[in-house]
Amino acid sequence: MSRPVRVAETLAVAALLVAVAGCGSRLPESDFEGRGTAPAPAGAPVRVGIITSATSPVGGSAFTGPRDGAKAYFERLNARGGIGGRKVEVRTCDDGGSGVGNSACVRKLVEEERVVALVATSSLDYAGASRVSGAGVPDIGGQPIGSAYDTYPHLYGIYGSLAPRNGKPGWGGKLIGGTEVYRYFKREQGARTAAVVSYNQAASAAYARLVTRGLKAEGYKVITEQVDFALPNFRAAAADLKEQGADLVFDAMDTHGNARLCEAMDEVGANVTAKVTNVQNWTSSVADDYKDAPRCRNALWATGASRNYEDTDHPAVREFRDAMKGHKDLGQWQLEGWAAAMWFTDAATSCRQDITRACVDRFMHRGKSYTARGLLLPVTYEERADPPETRMTCVSVARWKDSEGWVTQGDMNKNCFHVPQLSYQP
Repeated sequence: MSRPVRVAETLAVAALLVAVAGCGSRLPESDFEGRGTAPAPAGAPVRVGIITSATSPVGGSAFTGPRDGAKAYFERLNARGGIGGRKVEVRTCDDGGSGVGNSACVRKLVEEERVVALVATSSLDYAGASRVSGAGVPDIGGQPIGSAYDTYPHLYGIYGSLAPRNGKPGWGGKLIGGTEVYRYFKREQGARTAAVVSYNQAASAAYARLVTRGLKAEGYKVITEQVDFALPNFRAAAADLKEQGADLVFDAMDTHGNARLCEAMDEVGANVTAKVTNVQNWTSSVADDYKDAPRCRNALWATGASRNYEDTDHPAVREFRDAMKGHKDLGQWQLEGWAAAMWFTDAATSCRQDITRACVDRFMHRGKSYTARGLLLPVTYEERADPPETRMTCVSVARWKDSEGWVTQGDMNKNCFHVPQLSYQP
């Protein structure tokens, strides 16, 4: 199922940094033309590429989760013999969080290394997306930090898309997002008043307006709080949302801003039903990130479109956790990177020994939903001519408890609601 609103949640952090760090120009289109791929010899490794903004302005670990999850999957796959006896050879590239770096990674992996596919992309500025699509290279299970996965054919983000993907974002330059998250907290937790906290910065404010629209569509009373990007007064915002009786708190800020807001909420005694965060912050590092805000920390809830990485009763989660034992911190982006690698593997397996870009893409474009053995809500690519006005959508929900970590709230395949789809400008 498409999760455009969660795409926007991820973009909220990325867009703040794009505004601060200039991404430069892109490499010329001619650099990517006229170079094909030769069939691989029988038994040769299957080469895949992973592009990550590992050294982006966000910091060293903000975007590496999908890469780490995918690499862990391929390592385990190779230990079991690979795909039809062929090992998977992973080529990684750090684009540095810039458009120039991303285009260079695309050139290196697509044109020089001649990868069969890209897997688990997590790029702050996916400037090379049109080149990937133009080369017919399937990009499987990437994180939609921008609108590329709703724009180009051959690109298959981890949350799916209903858009035509004809070279323009969404429908006439607009994407859609559902209100299922807000419906969940209204119906399941009885919330009626929500606060939306943002910076006085264009990208942050734009995302806050989108959240506000969704909340109002679900009948919430909405309190908007804006703090200065350079010198934020989180205490004043926290005091006001306490005064106005907010049940929920949403934000359009980075992890550092979230932690400081939580500290301020604890200081003024603002107790809420849920401080709602997104899949990017659904990690085991919460205890450290929010160490100075114990009450707010235990009111943290996360929403997404994948099964909680703490659900070890599920066999696919157990396999993921077993493979990730050497990693200090775990999170949903790692699990989604693992699912992306599984998705590619299933596509490549369908090709038998003739694993080519075209064959892998045919599997991806076959019109069937994909769940990665139950790790994902059903992912679909339908290419509808017109956006739906309403849709049945589901949501994965977890809340943090110091004694247990992230605790799943209901079955993600049953947390489903028929909700309006609101358009927005990416």
